[in-house]
Amino acid sequence: MADGTRTRLSASERRNQLVEVGRAVFAEKGYDGASVEEIAERAKVSKPIVYEHFGGKEGLYAVVVDREMEYVIAQISSAIAEGSPRDRIEAASLAFMRYVEERPDGFAVLSRDAPATTGLANLLAEVAERVGTIFRNEFKRAGYDARSAPLYAQALIGMVTYVGQWWIENPKMSAEEAASHIAALAWMGLRHLPEKPDSVGRTTA
Repeated sequence: MADGTRTRLSASERRNQLVEVGRAVFAEKGYDGASVEEIAERAKVSKPIVYEHFGGKEGLYAVVVDREMEYVIAQISSAIAEGSPRDRIEAASLAFMRYVEERPDGFAVLSRDAPATTGLANLLAEVAERVGTIFRNEFKRAGYDARSAPLYAQALIGMVTYVGQWWIENPKMSAEEAASHIAALAWMGLRHLPEKPDSVGRTTA
């Protein structure tokens, strides 16, 4: 297949173009519903070009997911790098909501079905690990059991993520407003956190 577009793109430019097209197709169709044929057609190239760059659909999908994960983790890591605990919670919430708003295709890819242990599960694990480090330090400073910090980090990131999934389908408020509600809920809970919560279901005499 000869076309003028292909000759104007370098190998790296073509690769980036295929990643962008692949991200849109995976966001729309999911991994199983996407095909190399459709990706090649939208990119106006032949199927062998896709195979040449990525080895197939799974290779392209892996690159798309890796790039999205690197992007969102960088945004959130930067947001929680400094400030008071409350500032960091607010900044992390806003960074994620802005990611959902500005890169809906990327968020859709990370939120949809995956061929293996990629996507949202790995994203949450990596982000929560970084947030957990901050929580651990703050818990130690406040005299709490730092071993529970990863649990609270998972809870916060899970809440932000699933709110994002809901918000993208119900955008009745801005990303900033949504983030402020998330941060308020998280902070009020953490601010009044008991050193040792009572066991759920405990009966008293």
